[in-house]
Amino acid sequence: MKLSVIIPVYNEKATIRELLEKVKAVDIDKELIIIDDGSTDGTREILQEEKDKGRKVFFHQKNIGKGAALRTGLQKASGDLVIIQDADLEYDPQDYKRLIQPLIEGKAEVVYGSRFGGEQKGMLSLHWLGNKLLTLLTNLLYRSNITDMETCYKTWKAEVIKNIPIKSDQFNFEAEITAKVRKRGIQIHEVPISYLGRKSHQGKKIKWIDGFSAVWALIKYRFME
Repeated sequence: MKLSVIIPVYNEKATIRELLEKVKAVDIDKELIIIDDGSTDGTREILQEEKDKGRKVFFHQKNIGKGAALRTGLQKASGDLVIIQDADLEYDPQDYKRLIQPLIEGKAEVVYGSRFGGEQKGMLSLHWLGNKLLTLLTNLLYRSNITDMETCYKTWKAEVIKNIPIKSDQFNFEAEITAKVRKRGIQIHEVPISYLGRKSHQGKKIKWIDGFSAVWALIKYRFME
């Protein structure tokens, strides 16, 4: 089975080269689909080099958001399985094999990588608390039993994710897709992953206000669509 690795990128000049090398080094059948979401820091020029080498790289003319970048990536994905990969170095691509195994074995249709089940370093207290509260709300509203709703490492069978319409442009994508997966009666399987958090001065982009957007998405999609 081929894995489509969708990589949304916005102003990650400091990490993008190393991240791409780490992804390329994973010994599985895969394709990289890179979406530059209007970078202005020199990332765009680095990714143009990748495009010139034949990589699947797509450029948004202006910054829209992670959700919008993922929509573009999903339209271009041709793999049997799909995973999201942030462009920083918080997540380790060597965890791919662990994440896709339940999909390959037919034990799951959706797999999330839980940062609370593996080796976790550097998560800020506010982010830890916010994620715990959002995960609790998710479990209450959608009768799920997950530990890490906001994880980047979400993995699906392609036919599952491609049949779910995504409307969110920003980080509230995480809440929307989780809500819609559960409303379709699909169980979310979790596996432990490693995580090395970074701080805002290192380029971390999610803000506390994104938490309110995620809460609204969870509530809205419980009663809509």
